[in-house]
Amino acid sequence: MNNDPQTAFRDELVRSGLLISMGVDGLFGRSGVFESIVEAVDHYITGIGGGDGAEVMRFPPAISKQVFEESEYLKSFPQLAGTVHSFMGNDRDHQALLSALDRKEDWTTGQKATQIVLTPAACYPVYPTVAKRGPLPAKGALVDVLSYCFRHEPSLEPTRMQLFRMREYIRLGSPEQVQEFRELWIQRGQTMIKEFGLPAAIDVANDPFFGRPGKMLAVNQRDQALKFELLIPVVNPEQPVACLSFNYHKDKFAQNWQLKQESDEFAHTGCVGFGLERITLSLLKHHGLNPAEWPSDVRAKLWP
Repeated sequence: MNNDPQTAFRDELVRSGLLISMGVDGLFGRSGVFESIVEAVDHYITGIGGGDGAEVMRFPPAISKQVFEESEYLKSFPQLAGTVHSFMGNDRDHQALLSALDRKEDWTTGQKATQIVLTPAACYPVYPTVAKRGPLPAKGALVDVLSYCFRHEPSLEPTRMQLFRMREYIRLGSPEQVQEFRELWIQRGQTMIKEFGLPAAIDVANDPFFGRPGKMLAVNQRDQALKFELLIPVVNPEQPVACLSFNYHKDKFAQNWQLKQESDEFAHTGCVGFGLERITLSLLKHHGLNPAEWPSDVRAKLWP
């Protein structure tokens, strides 16, 4: 029997059929029951924010190499990025690939990068899309987005998947509009998790910036309180997991994509992100692996 709480919970989820092992740490298939919970959580989120007038955008789990470069993601998170490579050779190169396969050698050495990069954050395609329309109206803009995201972070921890879904509301406008939006969603997020019957706490946080310069960026992000997370204990009570995040980017992304307000000043942006798999795993951990046996008040919120 596995005594490590990380792998024990993962093994329990796989044995129950809720998750399907795919032979790589952090990569899973999902069962119908698991998906029904994800869909219920997503529907609940729509119920909270659906009346705010957000424009709905849905993108594939990939962005162009150009947009990825413009995001400056590699400057801060090179360890998490995932690029898409493909075979681009001739007949001779194909024969070399087949020979490598036969010898069970590395056949990927001949692969070359395409113009596609796996989406690291659901909000990234939104900024250039809105920027192309010209200056924002006085009321700013609000966008609802959902996407699979990839981060190269192999782990035995089931809440740290390499491919996961992020639902976001993104606010673009003045500093006041964005900060008001974030405060509203901090309150809404806490209410949501309380109605799900889950323990949680809000705390200031920072992103996993890479290297020495990243340490300073992390300190600055915390000092300016640009990122808050709603933390839920899932596997280890001493290390709760961020299931919701509330982010204020100031004008960073607006400068990257020349996103302006009516005044010709750079817009400010912020977002609230919901980790759909993490919320689902939190529900399974705290209420049990059979949703039919969950507390009636929790079921009523998810399946009204």
